[in-house]
Amino acid sequence: MTSSVLDLAPVVPVVVLEDAADAVPLARALVAGGLPAIEVTLRTAAAPDAIRAIAAEVPDAVVGAGTVISARNVADTVAAGARFLVSPGWTDALLDAMKGSGLPFLPGVSTTSEVVALLERGVTEMKFFPAEAAGGTAYLKALSAPLPQARFCPTGGISAASAPSYLALPNVGCVGGSWMVPGDAVAARDWARVERLAAGAAALRG
Repeated sequence: MTSSVLDLAPVVPVVVLEDAADAVPLARALVAGGLPAIEVTLRTAAAPDAIRAIAAEVPDAVVGAGTVISARNVADTVAAGARFLVSPGWTDALLDAMKGSGLPFLPGVSTTSEVVALLERGVTEMKFFPAEAAGGTAYLKALSAPLPQARFCPTGGISAASAPSYLALPNVGCVGGSWMVPGDAVAARDWARVERLAAGAAALRG
């Protein structure tokens, strides 16, 4: 894969799975729709098994772990086959663990000071979270002039309608969102609907 998560696709689906058995058909639907990078969040007990199943059975998917908040999370998800890591925020210890994994990673930021601190540590690619609550496109646009070396994957409250305005910004490589994996579609195992929504997301451009 590319060394940058930000360059895989314009949208990274943020997936919460209650049943690991849904992981493979869901991933196949997302890949078929044109979204190969899939962030499986560690918000449920099923997440490690879901990551493991996607890594083993969906070779065209680039499965990552989201909501990574500890060195143990890093170790467990790397062992499960994750190919990138995403955190909602960061500490020095977590950053060291993510760097030590050898995988691409996106540490979460929501303030200018956090961005500057990461730049000091040699990190230029970040997750901006929670995007809408933290200032949205206006905030990111304001960051682009003084900190042009920082690139972002905004996540949190982004929809199909708002995604293009984020993708139009020079410091945004992709966005994260869950509108292509709505809970009712996953519960109904309506993978055809997921594929259609994924295709719509894959076609988004700023």
